[in-house]
Amino acid sequence: MINKKLSLVPHQPGCYLMKDKNGIIIYVGKSKNLKNRLTSYFKSKHTGKTAMLVRDIVDFEYILTSSELEALLLEINLIKKHDPKYNILLRDDKTYPYIEVTNEKVFRLLVVRNPNMKKSRNTKLFGPLPNVTAARRVVEMINRIYPLRKCRTYEKKECLYYHINECLGYCTKQINEEKMKEMRSEIISFLNGNHTIITNKLKQLMEEASNKLQFERALEYKELLDYITVTLEKQKVELDDNYDRDIIGFETKNGYLSITFLFIRGGKLLDKKQEIFPMIDELEEELITYISKFYDKHPIRPSEVFVPNNIDKEILSLAFNLKFITPIKGQKKKILDLATENARNYLNEQLTLVERDEEKTMGAIHELENLLKIDTISRIEIFDNSNLFGDFNVSGMVVFIDGKPAKNEYRKFKITKNVNDDYGTMREVIYRRYFRVLKDHLAPPDLIIVDGGIGQLNVAREVLESLSLNIPTVGLKKDDKHSTSELVGGYPIRVIPIDKKSNLFLLLTKMQDEVHNFTINYHRQIRSKGNLSSILDNIPGIGEIRKNKLLKKYKTISNMKTATDEELALILPNNMIENFKKIINEF
Repeated sequence: MINKKLSLVPHQPGCYLMKDKNGIIIYVGKSKNLKNRLTSYFKSKHTGKTAMLVRDIVDFEYILTSSELEALLLEINLIKKHDPKYNILLRDDKTYPYIEVTNEKVFRLLVVRNPNMKKSRNTKLFGPLPNVTAARRVVEMINRIYPLRKCRTYEKKECLYYHINECLGYCTKQINEEKMKEMRSEIISFLNGNHTIITNKLKQLMEEASNKLQFERALEYKELLDYITVTLEKQKVELDDNYDRDIIGFETKNGYLSITFLFIRGGKLLDKKQEIFPMIDELEEELITYISKFYDKHPIRPSEVFVPNNIDKEILSLAFNLKFITPIKGQKKKILDLATENARNYLNEQLTLVERDEEKTMGAIHELENLLKIDTISRIEIFDNSNLFGDFNVSGMVVFIDGKPAKNEYRKFKITKNVNDDYGTMREVIYRRYFRVLKDHLAPPDLIIVDGGIGQLNVAREVLESLSLNIPTVGLKKDDKHSTSELVGGYPIRVIPIDKKSNLFLLLTKMQDEVHNFTINYHRQIRSKGNLSSILDNIPGIGEIRKNKLLKKYKTISNMKTATDEELALILPNNMIENFKKIINEF
């Protein structure tokens, strides 16, 4: 079937979509010559991730485009829509922080992600910044120097910031518009790279505090001044302009691609972003797709981007209305070489660890495939339940793809019945999840793992059978120390021994810990939302009278936790106190 379809593919640009046995799209790519690119998948030998992809392909389809640029833009949209598991380079969910100078009458400084580009043109955004800690540090520093508004809403009286001279009391005082314009102008100038105004202001504030014998405050201003000085020294680059630039370098080895971004803002090197990925497509395609995805997610862009000569600058410039340049001499060439050197060093440092981790993980997956006699295991969905004496009943599902957690696939389930019925919880969550898989045509897993033994496993299989789904399902039993003890599965169900020194045991333990922690955290969130009155309603032996007495005397859970047995005995019978404290201490 594939060979017949290949013979019909034209030598034109476009996108291709690879599908697995379930008809699920597992990879999206683009090419300026679809015929040649698709043929290379099925007529050539492959290793690593590409070999795994080809092994899973059962069918493909393609979409012709009028140009390579159109194919690039279509590829980005198709990947957003289908989120294929093999598009590793484009599964990065990380967003970078920006500093926003708001367009409110009394402006504020905020650290934001995914900035809204539809806001008023008066809003100023600066970034992307390399990490949220650095962004918050800058905002905190500016707020210490300038008496800006800190509150999200206006209060009816002045807050602490007003009394320590870090706010002008905008909630109750008359706003000096000229003063606001001056502060805004100076802050924007600083964020654009002009540090002279703020360093001079810090020196002035330090001198004033010292003259008033406020030595602690003077020391704080000195520490801020030292921070700016040290930071500026680290950020020096040998360019004579104040341009915002991104510098991109890369290196490849053993089928892995290392990419480094150097972020230069206002002529100063802020930081770098570095990542390593296994390659599936050709090098140029991987680079263009990765760079495209990055700038598609970050609408606030630099003035220009330096890239090596073997990257198609024309298509990237057209796609993002952004200047991509390959400098060939001078200091600009040296900075581009620096990015490449960083990528090479990072690859050399991390490659052995990455390869070793990949070998252990895939070795564990293959061991699991052999134990369960399953041809291919890629996507695993793991479930865990949590409740407190039948109350606040929840379940969690985590997903591992090729042995790695896929956190954007995790799901939480609030169970409808607050009863201590583990089988009922299992029945509900399995039904809800896989009814949704059928209804929304989602990718089914290759393996389901449930928390528990034969009873829980039987319940899960009954539900799947009622939905006419044939998905391999096993149970993981834990010992009294909540660690993995044995795997149950097969037909008929049996205990499957696992070598506790094997990579498979380590992987299963990692999965079990991940789903347990995810579910417990969700359980705590749900519990924290329950009010004190409803918590007391669910404690055996607490009726309306005792509840009202406890609420009147203690008012909060914290007070109840610190109450002595003697104090509680004034309201509760002695035989209830131990159980009461046990339940309250869970909140």
